[in-house]
Amino acid sequence: MDRVLLITPPYHCGVVESAGRWPNLGFIYIAGELRRAGFEPVIYDAMSLFHGYDDIRARIEEVRPRFVGATAITATVNDAVKVLALAKQVDPTITTLVGGVHPTFCYEEVLRQHGDAVDYCVLGEGERTMPELLTALSSGDSPAKVAGVAYREGDAVVRTPPRPLLADLDSLHPAWDLVNWDDYPLYFIDDSHVAILSSSRGCIYGCSFCSQHKFWGGTYRERDPARFVAEVQHLYDAYGVNVFFIGDELPTRNAARWSRILDLLIEKSLPVHLLIETHVGDILRDRDLLWRYRKAGVLFIYTGVETASPGRLETFKKNISFEQSREAIRLVREAGIICETSLILGMPDETPESIAGTIELAKLYDADYLHFLTIAPWPYADLYQELKPFIEEWDYSKYNLVQPVIKPRAMTREEVLQGVLRCYREYYMWKLPQWLATEGDEFRRSCLLKGMQAILENSFLKDHMKGLGAMPAQVAKLLSHLPPPRRAPVPASR
Repeated sequence: MDRVLLITPPYHCGVVESAGRWPNLGFIYIAGELRRAGFEPVIYDAMSLFHGYDDIRARIEEVRPRFVGATAITATVNDAVKVLALAKQVDPTITTLVGGVHPTFCYEEVLRQHGDAVDYCVLGEGERTMPELLTALSSGDSPAKVAGVAYREGDAVVRTPPRPLLADLDSLHPAWDLVNWDDYPLYFIDDSHVAILSSSRGCIYGCSFCSQHKFWGGTYRERDPARFVAEVQHLYDAYGVNVFFIGDELPTRNAARWSRILDLLIEKSLPVHLLIETHVGDILRDRDLLWRYRKAGVLFIYTGVETASPGRLETFKKNISFEQSREAIRLVREAGIICETSLILGMPDETPESIAGTIELAKLYDADYLHFLTIAPWPYADLYQELKPFIEEWDYSKYNLVQPVIKPRAMTREEVLQGVLRCYREYYMWKLPQWLATEGDEFRRSCLLKGMQAILENSFLKDHMKGLGAMPAQVAKLLSHLPPPRRAPVPASR
């Protein structure tokens, strides 16, 4: 039985890991389908384990795989290539593959620049492609017969026809048993084990800076509510998972389906928390139902507002207004749910004055957590051609929403970074007293304060503490006396 080692590249930029760690859901799905096809998958999350390349070499030597796969967004593609190059060094006969958003759109660049390390790019969804491709390679069959892959043939890059998207998301068999759950805590909830789940796939909104609409081809597919909630139940019963990130772009899009999911979760009354992302419009639609979100276990909602400028909203192709976003954030907080959002800085027309204005607009939004991100010119986004003349940094590893990559007309990149730090400092020095004054929901206040502590200790801000300012002594003292966060109290009814 051929072994397939699936490795998450060891990339860190102080964003994703600031709140906690969670498994790579794509690998869990792919591993399940590989196993059904007769392969022996091994998942190695080098990123979450904070392993370096010596550790990765040792793991490859230990597992002795026939195939090594990696996954890559734009910021992680360099490290993914390094992982696959290392596999070739350990054993030149290993076949290497990379999938994910970046290789899906930039496969030709990957194969031409890194053909010595990368044998195949898996394009789009990989759950059906990977088993079919590896079966063909194991049997000596031609990869040209496998839809959804790209590879080199001499000096040419060959791309096979696109693979149709999965019609039935519930037909997949995730390999949850391959996960070491102790590796995945949420830092602001004690004794937590985190899973990331999918209840749907797709995005119908074509934001100009994003990739999700393109990656899913503008489609939207749903899982059966009962099977999704049964998976939550299974992970809680079998592995003690008590925190669930719902990885969908739009889990709430179908009001009837989402209402059914809430009903089932309320009926089961599991001691779990859900963290979701959704659209402002869905929150406004459900304004009278948000108490049910909370009762079902929804602790945290992220919604992307990106900007408050009407012109910038049009540039980003956001089909929402400042007033709508502000009202959605207010409704979420009023329901006792933690609300997070983000604003994008560093566009070509950015100025010190516009950044100062961003801080004031952020306060008008008044989200619990607000991230100030720098625009990343991903080469497959609609906005790329507009941003390309202003790019100063071509190292993809810097395209992480933290490090300024483009130079505005009136600012240096360093000035943009310092502006971002000022935004964080002023916003959270304004928010912390509000949290201290919060009464009646100690769990929520505990999560907010511990979450802020986790951001300061684990995010990119740790390297800029002087720019942010130390945590106030009053907050630090309070943190030391807070009880461990547990299951949030929820209202019995509206």
